[in-house]
Amino acid sequence: MKQIAFAVLAIGVMQSPLRAQGAASGQLTAIVVPAGTAKFGPAPDILPPGAKLAVLEGDPTKGGTYTMRLWMPDGYTIPPHFHHADEHVTVVEGTFLVGMGATVDASKFAALPTGSFGMLPPRMQHYARAKGMTVIQLHGIGPWGLTYVHPSDDPRKSAR
Repeated sequence: MKQIAFAVLAIGVMQSPLRAQGAASGQLTAIVVPAGTAKFGPAPDILPPGAKLAVLEGDPTKGGTYTMRLWMPDGYTIPPHFHHADEHVTVVEGTFLVGMGATVDASKFAALPTGSFGMLPPRMQHYARAKGMTVIQLHGIGPWGLTYVHPSDDPRKSAR
């Protein structure tokens, strides 16, 4: 399901308003996504329901660089988890709350307002919450994924 969601979103990126031509002929290709034109669709089922995702560049399910944006409604929470590669996060809109550790503790959230950046190394346990409608940009070297600290937090284990 995750691969299908990413594939559908990747096709949307191919139809972005401005994309240089010539990739098939060996020429360089530029990707430009003007503000407000990212095409959001359902987030992959590894994330809790309610978020939307837009893949801006690359294929997060494969090796290589990727850039994607995650739209989250107010209060959206991602339970404690970690990644197997560096995670680079830029807050595009809203406030992203991040805490470190294996248990969500709202008193330990660090508030990252619009324009903030963070990098978490592999296997660092953390959790997150949106304060107000929030959009973050994630970029890195794929494949992207996450592992929940507590397997019972994995939304794929329950009906969506």
